[in-house]
Amino acid sequence: MPQTRTTPEGITQQLAKALAHPLRVRILTSLHRGISSPNQLAQELDEPLGNVSYHVKTLLEYDCVELVKTEPRRGAVEHFYRATERAFFSDADWAKIPASARKGIDGVVLEAIGQDAAAAMTAGTIDSRTDTHISRTPLVLDDEGWVALSKLLSAALDGAMKIGEEAANRLAEEKAEGIPASLSILHFEVPPKAAK
Repeated sequence: MPQTRTTPEGITQQLAKALAHPLRVRILTSLHRGISSPNQLAQELDEPLGNVSYHVKTLLEYDCVELVKTEPRRGAVEHFYRATERAFFSDADWAKIPASARKGIDGVVLEAIGQDAAAAMTAGTIDSRTDTHISRTPLVLDDEGWVALSKLLSAALDGAMKIGEEAANRLAEEKAEGIPASLSILHFEVPPKAAK
């Protein structure tokens, strides 16, 4: 699972609960792309505003999102949130979560990846850029190779998050729209016959 630089004691079980609902995973995914309000999220995710607001509040309680600003809107106040670094598990924290909870979280994440890919296929954006990368690479590893590949992927994720932050800053300065993108990193053991 994704790495985080600082994981406070006790966050593991709370974070597992926070990510146990598919809509919360979708909300966090969107908030990792940039700041948004529950109203904007509801429109983007095509979900009822009440449901989105409830799940944003739940994520706020679990310190997975933070309030960054408020703006008056037609007699009300619109709240804008962003995802926090705590919205990811460290490898050590992931190991502490019961296998049944890990399986549930994995299922939610894989479902979100599938939905992203299906939406991109339907909209024709999955191959609209010539520098898109999609690959499947079966490998046979020993323990040392497994650990080395896990470290490489963690470093790649850290680099991708930094690139995303830098891009968000540039876009904010330029007041420009960004390129919606999805980065999915999968590294898992498969049954022996599936490794071909």
